[in-house]
Amino acid sequence: MRVMIAVLLALTASQALADEVDDAHRQALRGRDDYWNCLAREYQRNDAKAVSAQDFRADIAGACPSERQNFRVALLDYLDQKFPDAADGEHLTTANRAIELAQQDIITAFVRHKAAN
Repeated sequence: MRVMIAVLLALTASQALADEVDDAHRQALRGRDDYWNCLAREYQRNDAKAVSAQDFRADIAGACPSERQNFRVALLDYLDQKFPDAADGEHLTTANRAIELAQQDIITAFVRHKAAN
């Protein structure tokens, strides 16, 4: 009987941990989407069409600070829960790289659009 109770408690704890990881994953995805939507608004601004690619790159680097930070924090939380044994700083490097890639994607789209016009 004690073994069965211990197994049931372990399964319940395991499910609760899985639910927390799933929730953290959803939060990270929501943070990513919010950041991407903000970057897209920057891309679609009327005055963005008149700036150079270099100026747009500088604008994007400083754009959406709260959305960027929320995404970073949510992604760090998810990575910490999903991969708790990762090396120090590894998750921060991953989160910063995800932000860098999002910025690079929007800059690439801007440059291609500008070249096509």
